[in-house]
Amino acid sequence: MQYEIVRHTRIERTGFPLTTRISAWHDEPMSDAEDRFRDPLVRVGRFADEVLVRCPRCAACATVLARLGAPEYRTDRGDGRRMTRKRLRCLACGLSKDGFPLTQVIGGPVDPSFRLPLWLQANCCGETLWAYNAGHLDLLESHVAARLRERGPVPGSMSMVERLPAWLKSAKNRDEVLRAIRRLRSSLPAVRQCIRK
Repeated sequence: MQYEIVRHTRIERTGFPLTTRISAWHDEPMSDAEDRFRDPLVRVGRFADEVLVRCPRCAACATVLARLGAPEYRTDRGDGRRMTRKRLRCLACGLSKDGFPLTQVIGGPVDPSFRLPLWLQANCCGETLWAYNAGHLDLLESHVAARLRERGPVPGSMSMVERLPAWLKSAKNRDEVLRAIRRLRSSLPAVRQCIRK
């Protein structure tokens, strides 16, 4: 008797579904080679609303928040573009700083707004593995752990998964990358306190 189970899981704080297919023949599960990742077609900026960073004052975990209730904008750049207010907050030392960053640089091991080092970063395969928050880390882990990766058509430019570096997507680095992700995840329980708004 052959059957197929489709399990939907949701990435923490993002709500994007990832699908894992598990097939079985005569009630015996197939190998892990059937693990499947379907690209949720998001860009890395989607995870930048809540970024875990190293506090510049005490080196504990701090949070940079982008969604602070009602939108508040400034347009004094001269080019008419609106800047949204961001807040840096550290519960360990009480640091709280609001700002309207003139530019945002998405990608790399620093936060896009205040350019502080990310809390979730580790050396891996001679490179730096980084994530903005737990949801971003979940997506990376799902992609790396999957043996079968599917992409869909993306209107415009490429999705975050398509832009991942080759060393991160390489099957030969899978075990080392997953170990690094587990190390980063182990720092998350202590991080939960820094996420409160």
